[in-house]
Amino acid sequence: MSILTEGAAATWGIAALATGGVIIRPWRLPEAVWAVLGAVALVGFGLLSWPDALRGMQRGFDVYLFLTGMMLLAELARAEGLFDWLAAVAVTLARGSPQRLFALVYAVGIVVTVLLSNDATAVVLTPAVYAATRAAGAPPLPYLFICAFIANAASFMLPISNPANLVVFGGHMPPLLAWLSRFGLASLVSIGVTYLVLRLTQHRALAATQIVRDIARPPLRRGGQMAAGGIVLVGVCLLLCSAFDVKLGWPTFICGSVTAAAIIALNWQSPWPILRNMSWEVLPLVAGLFVLVEGLDRTGVIRILNDLLRDAVATSVDGATWGVGIVVAIVCNLVNNLPAGLVAGSVVAADHVPAQVSSAVLIGVDLGPNLSVAGSLATILWLVALRRERQEVTMLKFLRLGLLVMPPALILSIASMILSSPQS
Repeated sequence: MSILTEGAAATWGIAALATGGVIIRPWRLPEAVWAVLGAVALVGFGLLSWPDALRGMQRGFDVYLFLTGMMLLAELARAEGLFDWLAAVAVTLARGSPQRLFALVYAVGIVVTVLLSNDATAVVLTPAVYAATRAAGAPPLPYLFICAFIANAASFMLPISNPANLVVFGGHMPPLLAWLSRFGLASLVSIGVTYLVLRLTQHRALAATQIVRDIARPPLRRGGQMAAGGIVLVGVCLLLCSAFDVKLGWPTFICGSVTAAAIIALNWQSPWPILRNMSWEVLPLVAGLFVLVEGLDRTGVIRILNDLLRDAVATSVDGATWGVGIVVAIVCNLVNNLPAGLVAGSVVAADHVPAQVSSAVLIGVDLGPNLSVAGSLATILWLVALRRERQEVTMLKFLRLGLLVMPPALILSIASMILSSPQS
């Protein structure tokens, strides 16, 4: 019997083409167009029924709420001058050193990713970093690359650091202390190795850069202070959500909405300028990806992967750990880590595999996307944020850097996880 039926092969082909369209953007069409076209094609060719497509869209409801709340806060921060104020602070702290500014941006990226999630790093931090580099007179790309790579490298420090963590573990999420025991050392290794490689690869660009030592710091208006307070409030809410196993969408959406309502009321302004400038196309993009995931989920591939994983674990747990972690990391760059994470999570849940193997799956899902711009939703959101600032990063340019950054971080992270695992 063939591994994939004709319908399953067509589903995977459409998903691959849609993902490629999102990344390459033929004819400069928005990313969302290709994700939606892929979803419509699955239904139009009879590969997925309308009820199943709607069910797939509904599975992303929590993600839509989360992203809407984060986009609200990001647009409020931009409109109220918080990003410009933070940019001036960053330039002052850098004291004329591009290398110090690089380290500062990386440190902030760690904090934002760990406490607010990797998607927040893409949506909220990227425009702030662009504002900082513009104020400093520095070329933005070396610093903007930090936002993309740290968003994945630090995304398994806490359960809330990446929505994919919730996808992989589902209802079997380890308690917070158990999570830190399993992933704490691996996360530190991932963050450290990623920094070292990025710093080495960007050495020439930083050495050739001169930045201003200080700039006038604009006053932070009341609205900007409230936007900053909203972002801090989201961070606190997400930590509480992690502690009590609560979904992240509604708390983030409510915090963003309350902050927006308070600022709009304070300024006696219409909400439409804020709403109009938000990147709403992100939502149909994510909805299309969820429909594609639903189609992939119905191709029968999970049963096949269950059998393969069971055989691998029976042969060698350590061998299965390495094999699964590396394969999942590569697959994430072919089909995006959202469908890969859902499929891998279903396989892990169905077979009750050893904790060491499921940990390798999560590291592959979270860190693997640092290879290419197709790897994760956070990287796609980063691209959207860059294009809004009229910055372009080609797929090939990202891949060249990803080939240097991701493999050593992945290998050393899996190795450190195995060494710190109770089974070792």
